[in-house]
Amino acid sequence: MKNSGKGLIFLAVMLPFLAEAQLSNTPKKTMIYPETKKENVKDTYFGTTVADPYRWLEDDRSAETKLWVEAQNAVTKAYLAQIPYRNDIKERLKKLMNYERYSQPFKEGGYTYYYKNTGLQNQSVLYRQKEGGEPEVFLDPNTFSKDATSSMAGISFSKDGSMVAYQISEGGSDWTKVIVLKASDKSVVGETITDVKFSGIAWQGNTGFYYSSYDKPVEGSQLSGLTQYHKLFFHQLGTPQKDDQMIFGGDKTPRRYIGAGLTEDEGYLIISAANSTSGNELYIKDLTAKNGAIVPVVSNFEKNNNIIDNIGSKLFIYTNLNAPNGRVVTVDAANPGVENWKELIKETENVLSPSTGGGKLFANYIKDAVSMVLQYDMNGKKEHEIKLPGIGTAGGFGSKKEDKELYYTFTSYVYPSTIFKYTIATGKSEVYKKSGVDFDPANYESKQVFYPSKDGTKVPMIITYKKGIVLNGKNPTVLYGYGGFNVSLTPAFSTANIVLMEQGGIYAVANLRGGGEYGEKWHLAGTKLQKQNVFDDFIAAGEFLIANKYTSKDYLASMGGSNGGLLVGATMAQRPDLFKVAFPAVGVMDMLRYHKFTAGAGWSYDYGTAEDSKEMFEYLHKYSPVHALRPGVKYPATLISTADHDDRVVPAHSFKFAATLQEDQAGDAPVLISIQTNAGHGAGKPTDKAIEEIADRWAFLFYNMGVNYKK
Repeated sequence: MKNSGKGLIFLAVMLPFLAEAQLSNTPKKTMIYPETKKENVKDTYFGTTVADPYRWLEDDRSAETKLWVEAQNAVTKAYLAQIPYRNDIKERLKKLMNYERYSQPFKEGGYTYYYKNTGLQNQSVLYRQKEGGEPEVFLDPNTFSKDATSSMAGISFSKDGSMVAYQISEGGSDWTKVIVLKASDKSVVGETITDVKFSGIAWQGNTGFYYSSYDKPVEGSQLSGLTQYHKLFFHQLGTPQKDDQMIFGGDKTPRRYIGAGLTEDEGYLIISAANSTSGNELYIKDLTAKNGAIVPVVSNFEKNNNIIDNIGSKLFIYTNLNAPNGRVVTVDAANPGVENWKELIKETENVLSPSTGGGKLFANYIKDAVSMVLQYDMNGKKEHEIKLPGIGTAGGFGSKKEDKELYYTFTSYVYPSTIFKYTIATGKSEVYKKSGVDFDPANYESKQVFYPSKDGTKVPMIITYKKGIVLNGKNPTVLYGYGGFNVSLTPAFSTANIVLMEQGGIYAVANLRGGGEYGEKWHLAGTKLQKQNVFDDFIAAGEFLIANKYTSKDYLASMGGSNGGLLVGATMAQRPDLFKVAFPAVGVMDMLRYHKFTAGAGWSYDYGTAEDSKEMFEYLHKYSPVHALRPGVKYPATLISTADHDDRVVPAHSFKFAATLQEDQAGDAPVLISIQTNAGHGAGKPTDKAIEEIADRWAFLFYNMGVNYKK
């Protein structure tokens, strides 16, 4: 398929801290935080009254919230600045990240396009070249804004490659704008399309394209206001956006998420519609028929379905209907209902993610969280198993039907991301672009273990470290997890982790329930009233690492972002004794109100909501990080991170969690929050901001564990 979140008070608070900070080379014993006022705000759920004293921090437009953010950032920056080796870590990261990085190339209209970063560029640059010609810059996102906080959020070419539409995100926001160019001379065509969100761009010929968006929030700010119903539009080039035709959605067919794409031959428009992050309806429209109707293929939200290719009227569909691990079926577009589906690639014990290229089907399986890839012909006959260079993650098996070769990327925790060129007819791979990072895999080890969770469930975890370290319980160890939304954590190389491992540190990733590593059953086992399984899996991972002498409670840190931030917040509240340091990033921390902001209501498939039932409310209330903290408890040293333009998980979650944790902390460990400005949920983050964030993280980790950083 084609392109298928008081000046005076501040000074009074800060001055004594700043003075002390300059005198100490060890962690502070007593922290002084900015004042956070409490208000008498309460809600009642099924007869239970719940206080929400920091509700005022939800207003990201207020001057009072802005002052609070500035004061918190000042405390955090002062604390981090007095760590003696923070700049050494920053310089080491700059050196490690200063190498050329490339994306997989793709072909459009006689050109080969690819992204390249020379090393420390804030945004990667899109190049193109003709065969035998010299590369030229096509689009440079570093020019989109003075501070490089605007980034490219997506790009789509028309079928013949002559027209291109690209999206720009400003300050990391999910809201984007679309600019259309003639590819030949990069001249702008028509007006800029604005207020686009959660959207691809699907061209129909060279005359226009489909895109999706929401109405701007009426109440609250654009960054935090509720976005309810998606609308699919068609934009005809040369006409104003206000005249764009709504194709699907809105009041007539209210759906929270709507996406569109075209089959490669542009014979069919494909529409996917959903109300949550799992399960979708599927529709098609025959574009070759005059006044063709939008016809349902799947008319419910129970399972995940996606049209991946077609040959004429024969549609190839990925689905997990009656197949929790996924399968591929075919059906004729004239009668596309589920009752007419014919199985092409059967479900296996491994989780399937299919793609197409060169007239072939590629079945990318996850087997115990690592990749296995098979090539099939379009009749479902197996042709090759792609020989991968090791145990890790392979991705990118997609190209146009006429292509004779494609490109894929392979990576693992100890194998820097490498691009391979694959010849479809022979099944042979060759290295196309090797990573230039200064890292020798021979010096590092990555192994998978299986450990029992609280209920006996076996959970996989991959542990990575430098060869030769002594497992004496004193290794600074980061335990990372996510555990939600059917997301699979597969091995991937991270330059940032080199700094940790060079210091004798260990990086461990647990494949928790709630993820997609073992299909739908694994996902559902970590949702709604089973969410505690996710936290139990994470806690058990930490206990395994300690029991097997990888680390100890004084050297174990928890880390996760978004739903993983919720994981860190919930587990540190439940087991504050288990972790020395905690890094909850852009986390969902208020489980009673998450669905009242932006598109948060779409997460209810995983979480449930406090309005669903008394049982659901009580369950959420018990583990909700903001509500699970208790006064008088010694919590880990905590560095919370969020961003002012995060309109996916609004920063109010982290604000309220930080304020509550600062008040409740009974121990000496610091509770800090870092709030990046002109940044969002994470996508498009400039390199300089990323380096600052990573340097702060490792400095905070080593400092609070008492580890002496060695240059």
